[in-house]
Amino acid sequence: MNTLDFSHDYILENDRVLLRPLRLEDFEILEEFSINEPTLWEYSLLSAAGSENMKKYMDHAFADKKKETAYPFIVFDKRTNKYVGSTRFYDYQPQHNTVQMGYTWYCKTAQGTGVNKNCKFLLLQFAFEDLGFDRVEFRADNDNERSKAAMKSIGCTVEGVLRSNCTSPTGRRNSIIASILQDEWNSELKERLRAKL
Repeated sequence: MNTLDFSHDYILENDRVLLRPLRLEDFEILEEFSINEPTLWEYSLLSAAGSENMKKYMDHAFADKKKETAYPFIVFDKRTNKYVGSTRFYDYQPQHNTVQMGYTWYCKTAQGTGVNKNCKFLLLQFAFEDLGFDRVEFRADNDNERSKAAMKSIGCTVEGVLRSNCTSPTGRRNSIIASILQDEWNSELKERLRAKL
């Protein structure tokens, strides 16, 4: 088993997308989405809508990276030659050999184009095959139908709903929990997801 090295610049890519570590200077790239597409964070626990919120969103990501609990990426779409969003590993628990994948968002022109499936394939392959995680977990607002559909599309097993488990910008939320285990990835999910790319 390898560990997630927070000082290393991981680059994950295939023919369609490239993921690289999020950097301070990426604010100039992502600010445009925060101003022009504020609804991207409708279900997010931490909204990045508007310049100030995007700054806080990125500060939070960098703080968690410094604490070695999260590793944020920026996403580049090779088809359009543009940066289109962000995603990250978070809640890294080396003692349990698990990690969560989330804080994922893409601009509207990238949604439904295959960007997400390509990103998830690269991240899952990296998590299970390079880092040797036993479990990758996903959480989302139970009202977020797009996220729930995306989880099922990549092969996640839905484990249940945590009722009113955390605060959100609109009050409290119910969180759906899903996961993929290493043996599931190795036995069938990898090839099933690859076939959808």
